[in-house]
Amino acid sequence: MKFLLIFTVFLLSAATAHAQSVIFGAGYADFSDSNGEDQAIFSLEYQHNPFHQATRFSAGWGAALTVDVDGDTHIGAGLIGVYSFSDRWFAELSVLPGYYNASNDNNDLGGSFQIRSLLGVGYNLDSGNAISLAVTHKSNASTESFNPGVNALFLRYHYGF
Repeated sequence: MKFLLIFTVFLLSAATAHAQSVIFGAGYADFSDSNGEDQAIFSLEYQHNPFHQATRFSAGWGAALTVDVDGDTHIGAGLIGVYSFSDRWFAELSVLPGYYNASNDNNDLGGSFQIRSLLGVGYNLDSGNAISLAVTHKSNASTESFNPGVNALFLRYHYGF
C-alpha cells in the first residue's frame, strides 16, 4: 500500500510539469508458472511530454503501477515510444524496470526486480484522449534462477492534458 502512496505523490508532482497523459487500464493477467493464479489486473500509468519527436515517432519517460486482485504489485519507470500511423491510429512500446511485490506466494516471479514491457495499439478520440489495447510482459530478464514471468492483456483509456 505504501507503494501506491509513493506512486500517487510522484504522479501528482509530475502532473504539475505539464504531463502528456494519465492512462487507466483494466485487464487479465496470465502467470506462466502453473502454480500462478491468473486474475484481473488494473493499471495506472503516467506519460510525460516526449523528449524526442520526429515526424511520426516520439519518445518520452513514464511510470506505471499495476495491481492485480490478490494485491500483487509492480511499480516501474522507464522509456516509452509512440509511433503514429495516422492522425488517429498509433502503436506504443515501453520498457519499465521496477519493483514487484508478490502478495500471493503462488505469483512469485523470482525476485523483486522485474521489467515490464508493453506493446499496444490505440486510437485517438476527438476529445484529445485515446483508447488502446495492450499486451504486457513482466519478468526478471533471467537475473534470477527462477523467472516464470506474467503476461497481461489490457484495455486502456488515455486521458490527455
